[in-house]
Amino acid sequence: MLIEGEAARLVELVSGADPGTRVPTCPGWTVADLVTHVGTTHRWVTHILRDRVQERIWSRQVPNGLPEGASGDPAWLARGAAELLDTLRATDPATRVWSWGGEQSAAYWARRMTFELLVHRIDAELALGAEPAVTVAAALDGVEEFLGNLPHAAWITRRLAELGAEGATIHLHATDPPAGSPEGAGEWTVTQGPEGVITWTRGHAKADAAVRGPARDLLLMLYGRRFSPALTVFGDRPFLDRWLAAAAF
Repeated sequence: MLIEGEAARLVELVSGADPGTRVPTCPGWTVADLVTHVGTTHRWVTHILRDRVQERIWSRQVPNGLPEGASGDPAWLARGAAELLDTLRATDPATRVWSWGGEQSAAYWARRMTFELLVHRIDAELALGAEPAVTVAAALDGVEEFLGNLPHAAWITRRLAELGAEGATIHLHATDPPAGSPEGAGEWTVTQGPEGVITWTRGHAKADAAVRGPARDLLLMLYGRRFSPALTVFGDRPFLDRWLAAAAF
């Protein structure tokens, strides 16, 4: 699982960091806050999977093993990641459990936790001055996972609805899919729908705004982490900027 490598890298990063280091891509957070968030999320998802939870449960409802107001440390983070991994490996991916996304299954959480870790590992790297690496395959899947979750993220659809942009379109074009990929791989068109809910399709299309560049940079752009100079924008840049600000997790 990619989760194992991502967790190991994050633990490595934070083990050598000052817990008070600011994390610019998560305004108001320090490295200690980042560790606490990720470790708490792991324990929340472990609980959902182990107890076959069928109804919404918030992460704050699941004990994370820390005293009130305390922050997690690297060893605590590593224990939570290992427990999550063990639980995922012991759970049939088809097992029905609650999720906030469109798929109510253990498989949903395996994919969601992969990108939860990947993005927060990148947050730590950027905070500590390291240049993040993401494989093309992971970045392409990450873009689709992000787009697939958007219609189910009520806190985001509310912001998108406020744009008043129903019918507007954005095209994303990754320039680095592997050789031999199907035609249209690494290209997506997002359409803004009613009440802020988006739809998306794969393949090439004209759009109101388009962004072209490496898959990693498209992923970081969507998550609101960084707009790389390697990305080229065509069309309505002001609309694109407003949409990205509203859509970022």
